[in-house]
This record gives sequence, C-alpha cells and structure tokens, in this order.
Amino acid sequence: MSVTQRLLGPLLATGGPKPLVTYYDDATGARIELSRLTVANWAAKTANWLVDELDVEPGTRVSVALPAHWQTVGVLLGSWWCGAHVTDDPRGAEVAFVPASDLDRGEGAAVVAAAGLDALGAPVRGLPSGVVDYVSDIRVHGDDFLALTPVPGDSPALLEATADDVVESAQRRAGELGIGGDDRVLSTVDWDLRGGVVDGLLTVLAARAALVQCANLDPAKLDRRRSDERITVELGTGPAGQPSAT
Repeated sequence: MSVTQRLLGPLLATGGPKPLVTYYDDATGARIELSRLTVANWAAKTANWLVDELDVEPGTRVSVALPAHWQTVGVLLGSWWCGAHVTDDPRGAEVAFVPASDLDRGEGAAVVAAAGLDALGAPVRGLPSGVVDYVSDIRVHGDDFLALTPVPGDSPALLEATADDVVESAQRRAGELGIGGDDRVLSTVDWDLRGGVVDGLLTVLAARAALVQCANLDPAKLDRRRSDERITVELGTGPAGQPSAT
C-alpha cells in the first residue's frame, strides 16, 4: 500500500472536513486552510495527472524541489499515491516539480512542472516552451484516484527509503516528538527530502494531527499565532530551528 493511502486514509476515515494544513506566509500576509478532504483532492488530481499524462507507475522517478508550501503537500502525496519514487535529482526523472522562479532546478527531467506557489493557486503565465504549469494542468483531473497498479511496501518512495520505511519513520518520529491526534503543530521546518519532509510533514499526518506551517515567520507574531491557532506542539521554532517539540 502506498505512503499516501497509509497516512491519508485514516485521516479521511475519521473526519474529512477537519482542518489538516494551515499555511501562513508572513512575507505576503497569506493564510490558507485546507481540510483533510481538500488535501486528498489535490493529491488525487496530481496522481491522476501523473498517471494519465506521464504514465507514471510504481518506481517511476519524480523529482521534487519545492519549499514547505500547501501546493507541495499535493505534489508529494499525489506522487506517492501512484507509487512514484520521489528524489532530489531531476536527471533522468520523468517529471521535476520546481518553483516557477527557479526552472533550472528541473534540468535533466523529461518534463518540468512549474509550481507558482501562489497563496490562492493562481496559474503561472509566460512559461517557456516545454514547461507545464502544475496547477493549471492538474485542475481538469478527477478529485478521486483509483490506483490500477498496487504499490508494494518495498517499492522505492523517498530517496533510498521504501514506502514501508517512510511510513515507519514518520510513525516513529511522531512518537519521539510526542505528537498525538489532538495536537495542532506549528512548524517552520523546511521540507527538504533528507529529513525535513518526514519531521515537518509526514510525522503530523502519521499522528493524525493538524499542521500549521509558517513561512517567513515574523517573531513578533509568534505568540498571537500560538493563541489564534491553539498550538500544542512546535517544531523548528527554537534557536537552532531544528525539529523539537515544545
């Protein structure tokens, strides 16, 4: 079973309308809240696009070079849902998901998908030939995904880790960080593929908690953010910026 099915399935079964990801960018003033069901819909659209347009199947390499952002949740969960092998090297990948502001990061992939990372998901204009707009392309695809090819637990999922490894790491880290199903987790952890994406995102999903992800956090707003969002666990807000529960 895929990483996405194992982490997102229990969340949908126990309350699809519940908030799952709240994204802040203090540099722009943006605040976006996505429910469990909305996250699942974005992931399903992504998985359907990958399968229908690019013939992605379990083990196909997909490069992801995106920051911690609500659009990145859909990219990662959609990629894993259809069994893609998420890597940080675009060379030889079927598709590379990159910020629209840094298209060179996709050099070497068969397809480059630009994510505009707009707060409201606006399309990207003026892209060069051969580069697709991620948000615009996936919108026409279905909100539900039915995997025609089962994803084995030993299928490569994240760098050198298998699908089983990723889920087990997320579950273990959730326990180590003391995150439970009733928690609301404020995090500034970047989702680099070599640790951050597990500590900053997947642990929260594994614990069935809710994530409040803050980009460009204004320290002057931290106390108010804790109060407004009823934060119970914090990751990355300490002096070292490393994952740790407070």
